[in-house]
Amino acid sequence: MLRQLTSAEVEQYIADDPVRPHLSAEFRTTNGRQMWGLFEDQYAVEHVPLHEPQAVICVAYTNDAPTCEYELEWYSAASGTGAVTTTTAVFYTVWSYNKGAGRQIVNTLAQHIKQSRSEIERWVTLSPLTEMAKRFHTKNGAQLHSVHDTCQVFEYTHLMTV
Repeated sequence: MLRQLTSAEVEQYIADDPVRPHLSAEFRTTNGRQMWGLFEDQYAVEHVPLHEPQAVICVAYTNDAPTCEYELEWYSAASGTGAVTTTTAVFYTVWSYNKGAGRQIVNTLAQHIKQSRSEIERWVTLSPLTEMAKRFHTKNGAQLHSVHDTCQVFEYTHLMTV
């Protein structure tokens, strides 16, 4: 089950963020940005307590693919006020507590966004400059869009058909 996290949960889980633990709970939940958790279904074969997520993801809604955290903040703040048309979902950090849950939360959130936000046309990441990030995204069908001083951007074209 995918669920937007409460303020208390955001505070609790951001310390586990391996990429951007320095971003505050306020940053993650304001101005066109959200934080989501993937929780085990109560009918699953392997029981995981319902109050603990399998994976966590942060998304920002923007009008373009950012090239750094500053642009992520700038673009999502403009989209959050309605000053620009939001067309891009930016997954800017994701982590999992169970194998395979990272991929599952990306796809599950993409499906949710597709159903609830018809204006979204692009799905991109703001990923660290690590081989692990590159492997994760390319293994899951993303194409490298661009490389910058502090991050790399991947684009998921197949998420539009999820």
